[in-house]
Amino acid sequence: MLNTPWETGSDLYRRLVVSALVTTAIGILIAVVGATSDQRAVVLAGITVIVAGMVCHLAGMVVRSRDVRRRLKDLS
Repeated sequence: MLNTPWETGSDLYRRLVVSALVTTAIGILIAVVGATSDQRAVVLAGITVIVAGMVCHLAGMVVRSRDVRRRLKDLS
């Protein structure tokens, strides 16, 4: 069996990853709609939402590394 981050990750990690994916996807859709309708403000709003998704992703990485450190500490 593979030890993937999804299988061994905490519930917080999973929630952060899913919210990052959803937020980034929504931001991409907003940016594409803004680009096709030639509305610069909508594109910038979409980019802001994409950045929020990336922040969620980074928070997930921090939580994942914290979980790994705790697991390794418990093994010692």
